[in-house]
Amino acid sequence: MNLFDLPGSPIPEELTTILAEGANTRIERIVSDGQVSGWYDQDEAEFVALLDGAAEIEYENGDILAMGKGDTLTIPPGVRHRVSYTSSNPPCVWLCVFYS
Repeated sequence: MNLFDLPGSPIPEELTTILAEGANTRIERIVSDGQVSGWYDQDEAEFVALLDGAAEIEYENGDILAMGKGDTLTIPPGVRHRVSYTSSNPPCVWLCVFYS
């Protein structure tokens, strides 16, 4: 699989592909094309790399983190957050590693 082989745009909903998973780890490629998310409060940590596009992560306290191509972050377990913006041109390509 090539991480940048994308479906035609626009995509009606976010596309998640599990690339690998084990007992305590899951690696996903997520493609967002203007979609935003509800609030997440995960039991596992998440390492996020934005491979393409632009996005914003909003935290429950109101802080907003703008992300661009190549930016990374780690979200600890229990930190309430959501994706409040994703670009469409180009769409966002995320590489996310969930682990405990």
